[in-house]
Order: sequence, then C-alpha cells, then structure tokens
Amino acid sequence: MNATLEKMTELKFYGMRKAYELSMETGGARDFTTDELITWLIEAEYNDRYNRKTERLIKQARFRYQATIEQINYAPKRNLDKNLLLRLAGGDYLKKKENILITGPTGSGKSYIASALGHQACVTGHKVMYMNMAKLFAKLKMMKADGSYNREINRIQKQDLIILDDFGLHPMDQENVLSLLEVIEDRHGIRSTIITSQLPVNKWHEMLGDQTIADAILDRLVHASHRIELKGESMRKTMNKLTKID
Repeated sequence: MNATLEKMTELKFYGMRKAYELSMETGGARDFTTDELITWLIEAEYNDRYNRKTERLIKQARFRYQATIEQINYAPKRNLDKNLLLRLAGGDYLKKKENILITGPTGSGKSYIASALGHQACVTGHKVMYMNMAKLFAKLKMMKADGSYNREINRIQKQDLIILDDFGLHPMDQENVLSLLEVIEDRHGIRSTIITSQLPVNKWHEMLGDQTIADAILDRLVHASHRIELKGESMRKTMNKLTKID
C-alpha cells in the first residue's frame, strides 16, 4: 500500500494519490469496478493538474483585481452588454486573435472587467499578463539601458493575452509610443490584447501624437476589436455609499 502511494508521489500523481488515499479511508473503492476505479483515479489526477495549472496562470498574470465574470455588476446605468461579456468570456476572441477595448470614466470598472476576462482566459488554460501602462513603459526604458529590453518584449509577445491598463492616463513620449507600436505590431493577428482607457477611442490618435505611428498602432488595435464603453457613476463611489448604508 505504502509503496503504491510512494510511486504515485514519485510520478507526481498528486491528485491520484489523494483520491486513492480517500478511497482507502472510506472503503469506497470496494463499490467500484476495475474500470470505474481507474476512470475515477484518472479524473482525479486530471482535475488536480488542471486546478494547479489554473492557479499558477492566475498568479503569474498578476491581475489588478481578483475578479470573475460571475461577479460583474450589469446595472443598466453602466451601459454594459451582458450578452457581449458572456460571449467574450467564452474565449472565441482569443481563438480569432481579436482585441478588446474598454473605455469609460474613472472608477467605472474598466480594470475590474479586464481582470475578470483575464481570469477567465487563465481558467481556459491561456497565458495572461496584466500590465499598467505607465509602469510598463518605465520598466522598458530601464531595460533598454541594461540590455534586457528585447528579452522582455519577447516575453510579452509569448503571452496568449496581455492586458494594458490605463492607456493614455499619462503623457507618452516618442520612445513610449515606439515601444507600444512594437508590442502591438508583433501581436497583431497572432495574439489578443485588452486595453483599458479613460479616453474614448476617437481621442487615442491625438494622444499618440505622431500621425504615421498613431495610424499604424490604431489600425492594428481597432481592427477586429470588441468595444466596451462604460458609463455611469464611479463604481468605487457606489460601493462606498453601500458600505456607509450598511
């Protein structure tokens, strides 16, 4: 008995070991046929590996919020299309290499929705990276100085989905705009990108400055994209009011 458990551990069949130990403790194995027992043990191992992989992907993504699709508030004043969100949660946009652009005023829940979509992508086995735009550009500038820039760009490009949060919140110099172009151009038609911004999409061109570069970035971003335009009062203010009422 112990030898069998040790071999399961050596083979890293942790889920199978837990299930096997449980069956021995409860005597449930006696109720199974050989085929049923094998099926049950394999399913236990599969589920354990799936759960551990999902947890690892979520941890590596470093989302701003621990959000899920099920927790999203669809209050009418938010101008949030539930059918669209549920379709996006299905992940078809990832298969088609499409982008999602989420805009709305401060506190409207842009980052929360982006985090929820990213979380769902992890659940379906996709590699996701969440990045605040200002911090990303500061990091890339430092990496250009120490020679690790290309390695970081390659790491970004390998992600199935990247989330660029707070686009346009801070001014972008020419170096930042060129870095953004490199990221977007390399991912175009190959990987999906989610962008959140307080600025409406029709203001992005002006914010990017250089007309030629702005055209190149927006052509790749807006083409084949899904748009979520949030409205209404700040969700943070709404939650604070509810807390005070309680």
